[in-house]
Amino acid sequence: MNANQVLQQFSASGVETCFHDRHINPQIYAGLNGKNWSIKDYEARGGYAALRKILGQDGGEGLNQDQVIATVKESGLRGRGGAGFPTGLKWSFMPRQFPGVKHLVCNSDEGEPGTCKDREILMHNPHIVIEGMIIAAYAMGIPLGYNYIHGEIFEVYERFEAALEEARAAGYLGDNIMGSSFSFQLHAAHGFGAYICGEETALLESLEGKKGQPRFKPPFPASFGLYGKPTTINNTETFAAVPWIIRNGGQAYLECGKPNNGGTKIFSVSGDVERPGNYEIPLGTPFAKLLELAGGVRQGRKLKAVIPGGSSSPVLPADIIMNCTMDYDSIAKAGSMLGSGAVIVMDDTRCMVKSLQRLSYFYMHESCGQCTPCREGTGWLWRMVDRIERGEGKPSDLALLDNVAENIMGRTICALGDAAAMPVRGMIKHFRHEFEHHIEHKTCMVPAYV
Repeated sequence: MNANQVLQQFSASGVETCFHDRHINPQIYAGLNGKNWSIKDYEARGGYAALRKILGQDGGEGLNQDQVIATVKESGLRGRGGAGFPTGLKWSFMPRQFPGVKHLVCNSDEGEPGTCKDREILMHNPHIVIEGMIIAAYAMGIPLGYNYIHGEIFEVYERFEAALEEARAAGYLGDNIMGSSFSFQLHAAHGFGAYICGEETALLESLEGKKGQPRFKPPFPASFGLYGKPTTINNTETFAAVPWIIRNGGQAYLECGKPNNGGTKIFSVSGDVERPGNYEIPLGTPFAKLLELAGGVRQGRKLKAVIPGGSSSPVLPADIIMNCTMDYDSIAKAGSMLGSGAVIVMDDTRCMVKSLQRLSYFYMHESCGQCTPCREGTGWLWRMVDRIERGEGKPSDLALLDNVAENIMGRTICALGDAAAMPVRGMIKHFRHEFEHHIEHKTCMVPAYV
């Protein structure tokens, strides 16, 4: 199936995407008309060919563990969950000669506001994630894996369970896969909708049946993970990229993007655009092109700001983001993060104080309460921003807001504290005048705000 055929199928589903590179990975979104997610359809698109390749079932010699990891390293694939850590390097941390059970975990606890890519992959093309996890397990010598799926998308959990049954029946999962000496068991785990469980160690705690709260690190999961055993955790989209890399080679995937930013990335574009949706484009694509693909700013209005990587990443004004390319390095240089790839577009009718009020409430609500700076600080942030929004702010509030945010960052067990603080500091840095107007005039300076 070529990219144009995939795009036609995808467009018919009512969901937006983009394929405009000959190296694009059409496998990820190939099932998005909601009908051809089954193993039969996946195999017809070349599914499980990568698994056959590494096991030598395609007439070749097969690939050993070192060769698989080397191919993933060559691809430049970086974790698609938010941190952007090199995937092949992470896989190399796994102690392959460990005598006991090791675990592989897929983080499908997609709860970052604005992010809606992983659930689409799992719902419409679950076998690509399964195949990617099998290949990862082979590369690291792991016999047991879990996919932890966000608790508020139960239909996705059911779809993935159905796909697992198909894979087992076809001999792709279980003992002696495809007649080889390699065995791998994979199970789905249903979360309960807590945002904090997207943090990898909180996810492990939840998988073990405990309260989903982050662990102190070190030790890191690669040495002490699920049930105290070595564990590797990757995001859904990361695993989904692996089969194409194995089939086509690491260099081909790297050439999709740019140095240090190999391959394609799925961006969830929402907010004030004409065609919100998921768009898969090569890393390094100009933001202006992504905005164009999404139909531009709604009703022809003026672009004001963009949150480029999910609600936890600092906002960027229009003049900065329009000069950025969509990759980890460019966005970081601009002062924000690529994160999960959730691009929240705001036009000139949006009040930054109101926007921050909503974001701050979310992080206050989702704090697990384990760390005092986060438990107390997120509440302070929201109450101060809420006071400013209601016209009760004081001139000293802005300095206090920035000070509280600064004292939260880097002082918590996990990154939720930073995630709450960075939007505050970004908003004040780039849109301080709007906060000052709220405080001085007791009203919003954006009269067209709706």
